[in-house]
Amino acid sequence: MRRIRNLMFLAMMSAVVLLSGCDTSLTVFEPAGPAARSIMELINWSLVWMLLVVVVVLTLFIVIIWKYRDRKDRAAEEPPEEHGSKLLEVIWTAIPVVIVILLAVPTVQTLYALEEVPEEYADKEPIVIHVTSADWKWIFSYPEYDIETVNYVNIPAGTPVDFRLTSASTMQSFWVPQLGGQKYTMGKMETQLYLVADRPGSYWGKNTNFNGRGYSEMEFEVLALSDEEFDEWVADVHRVAPTLTEEQYEEILLPSHLGRMTFTGTHLQWVDHADMHSPSYTNPELYYNHGYKGKTFEEADNYKNRREDHAHGDHEIGNSQHEETHSANERTQPQLGGEHDGH
Repeated sequence: MRRIRNLMFLAMMSAVVLLSGCDTSLTVFEPAGPAARSIMELINWSLVWMLLVVVVVLTLFIVIIWKYRDRKDRAAEEPPEEHGSKLLEVIWTAIPVVIVILLAVPTVQTLYALEEVPEEYADKEPIVIHVTSADWKWIFSYPEYDIETVNYVNIPAGTPVDFRLTSASTMQSFWVPQLGGQKYTMGKMETQLYLVADRPGSYWGKNTNFNGRGYSEMEFEVLALSDEEFDEWVADVHRVAPTLTEEQYEEILLPSHLGRMTFTGTHLQWVDHADMHSPSYTNPELYYNHGYKGKTFEEADNYKNRREDHAHGDHEIGNSQHEETHSANERTQPQLGGEHDGH
C-alpha cells in the first residue's frame, strides 16, 4: 500500500509540474454567445458519459483484481473452465454502441446548427466581416463600412456576424472560445463562421494551428460594443484613420508581429485571397529554419512575379513603341544623302 501511495503522490506532483505552464482560465466554459453555449453543452454531455465509462471500468478493474488475487489458502486451486456467455457478449457489445449513438446524435445536430445564424437572432441581418490570416497577424475587412483593422475586430453586441475566413499565406485556425468554435483559414478558399456576442465585452481570440515560430503570439481581441458605440467607432475611423494603400498592405503581409492598426478602405479592392485566381503572397525567403533561409519556388501567381512581369511588360512596350517610332521616322524623314549641288 505504501508503494501505491508513493506512486499516486508522484503522479500528482508530475501533473502539477507539467500543467503549471498551462492557462488555467477555461474560457470555453464561460460562453458569451449562443454558439459557445451549444459547444459547452455538448462538451458537458460528452464528459458525463466519459466519466461514467471511466468509473465503471475502474470499478470492475478493482473488483476483479481483488476477487481473483492470488492467496495462500487457494494456491493449488485451478479455476473452472469457462465457455463464455452469449448474454454478457451481447451486453458489452451493445453498451458501447448505445454510448456512441448518444454522443454522435447531439454532436451532428450541434455541428449543423453552428453553420447557421443562431435561432434567437435569425430575424437580424448579419454584418459581413472578411477575416484574412497572415504570418503572424489577423486582418479584418468591413466591406459595408469601408474599414480595415489589424489584430482587433469591433462588432455590435446582439447582432450576428458573418465571418468570411481565408488566408494570405499558410493555413491558420480562427478561434474565439467565448463566442464559438474554431475554423481553419486557407489560401484561395473561404470558410464561413457565424458568431454572436450576447452582451458587450472584450473576448480573446487566437490562432490554434501550428504554423511557425510566431503562431503562439498570433492573438486578437473581439470587442463587442453597443449599437451606439459601434456607430460612433465607425464615424471616428472615417474621420481620423489613414487610407490603406496597396504598398502598405503588402508590407503588412510580410511575416512579422504587429500591433493594432486601423485604416479606411480595404484590401478587397486589390485582392480577394479567397479567390482561386488571386495572386499568392508567400515570402519563403524571409523564413529561417535551423539557420537556413527558405527558398523561393517558382510560383507563376506570386504577387512579386506579377509586379516584375508588369514592369517587364511596360519595358517591352516602351521598347516596341520606340522601335515603331524610329521606323516611322525613317520612313517619313527625307534622305539627306541624295543628290545635291556641288560647291
